[in-house]
Amino acid sequence: MSQTFRHPEILEIARREGKVTVEGLAEHFGVTLQTIRRDLTDLAEAGRLERVHGGAVLRSGTANIGYEERRSLKSEAKRAIARACAAEIPNNISLFLNIGTSTEAVAVELMHHENLMVVTNNMNVANILAGNAKCDVILTGGQLRRADGGLIGNLATETIKQFKFDLAVIGCSALDREGDLLDFDIQEVSVSQAILRQSRKTFLVADQSKLTRSAPARIASLADIHTFFTDQPLPPELASACQSWGTKVVVPS
Repeated sequence: MSQTFRHPEILEIARREGKVTVEGLAEHFGVTLQTIRRDLTDLAEAGRLERVHGGAVLRSGTANIGYEERRSLKSEAKRAIARACAAEIPNNISLFLNIGTSTEAVAVELMHHENLMVVTNNMNVANILAGNAKCDVILTGGQLRRADGGLIGNLATETIKQFKFDLAVIGCSALDREGDLLDFDIQEVSVSQAILRQSRKTFLVADQSKLTRSAPARIASLADIHTFFTDQPLPPELASACQSWGTKVVVPS
């Protein structure tokens, strides 16, 4: 198979899995490690991937990847994370779900919960939970971000300040090795910080691809999170930090 045919498939694997490895791709395509290294170098020089030790990841920077790409990225992992998270959400509470494909996956898993009051700045979450007749849904209002159905800005923040939530479930665009939650949109960051202030307990849902990405704006620390739902064990240093902060880490089996 020529590189012309390998490159699109390599990109598709990177979008699906969040990361590709030289050894894994060499086995997948039946070519040498050196051939794959050249492919990854070409894709990195073209701005399609970012080289890391042993492989490559989707490029990050000051702009997020597209919503449809994010929706398909690590979809199985997101469903497993969402199921584990939903299992820890009781009935009869007030709940906030913020912007993101991971929180949308949680909404899908809440279709049989009862007596929830869900406040959200995510129009996709509202549309999903409109199908649960035993769930009251409140939209914050705010400036519509057409790319992903998010509601951001001062109106969203001011609406959130009117509530005290039993629980909030949030996502993030990136997570660094120091345990900081990061995002690309400053307006979304201010909304997420308001959510944290107005919630008695906070869950984070984020797959491990977030640890391979970077974003410029800081939301908070994992020290501010009660439970972190993810798909793989954390790197030892970060796992140790979470233990010292009292942040519970849940990895679905």
